[in-house]
Amino acid sequence: MSEEFYTAEQAAERLKLHPKTVLRLIREERLRATRIGKSYRILRSDLEAFAGVSNSGPAPQAEVYVTSVVEVPDLSAEMSNRLTVLMQAMLISRHRRPHAMQFNAAYDAERQLQKFILIGTPSDTAELLNNLDAYLKALR
Repeated sequence: MSEEFYTAEQAAERLKLHPKTVLRLIREERLRATRIGKSYRILRSDLEAFAGVSNSGPAPQAEVYVTSVVEVPDLSAEMSNRLTVLMQAMLISRHRRPHAMQFNAAYDAERQLQKFILIGTPSDTAELLNNLDAYLKALR
């Protein structure tokens, strides 16, 4: 069964937005679209989902998120920097996952304490924490 497609301009018209706003929403991955050549095509169902138009199907379940705070004691500033870059690299390497994770890092030089704050789905967060744990065990 084929579904109707819209260009960014047509979607902008339907949403009563400027076409550049629609392109920004696509780049920010807030509006799902497929790039074809130099333009985008948006499925009708994706446009309706973005606009909040309900269909006759069952309501989607809200995604569960967890917040994890990880403290790593006795860490030099150089090691803190390396560990932060490693965490960022692990997050970047998983960019095609459907749910984005939030990540923050803070280092207290006086106490030599590194803190990471992770917000994501339980499975994604667990995977990242397992990788961090394995790396820290290898260090010590």
